[in-house]
Amino acid sequence: MIDLHCHILDAIDDGARDADDSVAMARQAEADGIEAVCATPHIRHDHDVRIEELAGRVAGLNARLERELVAVKILQGGEVAETAVEGLGEEELALLSLGGGGWILLEPAPGPLDDSLLRRVGYLAERGHRTIVAHPERHLSADMFERMAALVAEGALIQATADFFLRENMAAGMLAMAAKGLVHVLSSDAHTVLGGRPVRISPALDRLREVELLAPHLEWIAETAPHAIVKGEPLEAPYAPQLDAGS
Repeated sequence: MIDLHCHILDAIDDGARDADDSVAMARQAEADGIEAVCATPHIRHDHDVRIEELAGRVAGLNARLERELVAVKILQGGEVAETAVEGLGEEELALLSLGGGGWILLEPAPGPLDDSLLRRVGYLAERGHRTIVAHPERHLSADMFERMAALVAEGALIQATADFFLRENMAAGMLAMAAKGLVHVLSSDAHTVLGGRPVRISPALDRLREVELLAPHLEWIAETAPHAIVKGEPLEAPYAPQLDAGS
């Protein structure tokens, strides 16, 4: 498995507190069978992330994990705020793409999903980049499913937060989203081992076995899609959004 969304680089945004925290997060990933983690620091106005320094930071963490015999590879990436994407040059987008494969992890603006996110997905497509929409389940609205389906029609894939499938107050909504075919990849969106979401995906995959539409496609969700994304290979979902008049 590959975790496509994780704040594992230390002291760079609101993620890992220090290098020991980063290593502990990688050990969590290893224990869950995650072989690679995309380091995705926030690229937005409230975090001073130096994009040109990210490759060196990733290399440094990989070197430490190798010394400590942690069998997890850190890959490049970034969680790009939709409000920041139009100010980024092509070289910056390439450095921020997941694994260098050209896919951009796009963070919706605060509040309900709206037309601006769809426009940014189209904008990135015009520049040759496909989009993974980060955690849209955090941007609730009455027409959320319809807006997510429109993003998929524009060529985006949907990333859901794995831990939310395990939370009593969120699991039903997450499974409903999955039943509509609006989950394509699972990621941890973990920030630290000191609290919050762990670097763990497999328990959420087990919950997806309950979803009739997705149960036959768990290998695609867990392995095929993430590997294709980081390699920049062609990728199409094996299922489409399932919306009806009651959505």
